[in-house]
Amino acid sequence: MNEYVVPGLDGRPKCRWCAGDELYERYHDDEWGFPIHDDQTMFGLLMLEGFQAGLSWITILRKRENFAKAFDNWDPERIARYGPDDIARLMNDAGIIRNRLKVEGAVKNANAYLRLQQEEGSFSDYLWSFVGGAPIVVRPRDESDFRATSPESDAMSKALKKRGFTFVGSTICYAHMQSAGMVDDHLVGCWRTV
Repeated sequence: MNEYVVPGLDGRPKCRWCAGDELYERYHDDEWGFPIHDDQTMFGLLMLEGFQAGLSWITILRKRENFAKAFDNWDPERIARYGPDDIARLMNDAGIIRNRLKVEGAVKNANAYLRLQQEEGSFSDYLWSFVGGAPIVVRPRDESDFRATSPESDAMSKALKKRGFTFVGSTICYAHMQSAGMVDDHLVGCWRTV
């Protein structure tokens, strides 16, 4: 085991970023890097990544259920119809990240999602096309191997921005790829790599 892989609360070796927090470890063990192909789930993950910008992912995980309730379980058709009263309701909801640009961005993104889905058929298939339809497996060994972007996330970011999405920079897109299992970059030595 190297310094970037440490024992988790259950004793199994895990990527250091999650170790020591039960919620974070559960996310690491049961979700992070597992392929997702459901359109609405993919949309919700992308929105959460956008809300995470500038914050830690654990902050978002702790508020994830509140976000789902506040944003109608990430139903793009409902979110696309949000008006000023909905924005005001969300801005007063202490259970989410109350950043007006991000809240309004989610509404804008829901509209962009609906246009993209109408043109492409499947939001999930469209996003998976940036990795050739199969997970990219990366096995970092130490800090020098870590990355926050990739050519694929650069291309996804550029394409989504062109289609009217916001809060979809390359770093956000790469984090989304990780959370949706499009990229699997558990560290060498993590129990998830065996």
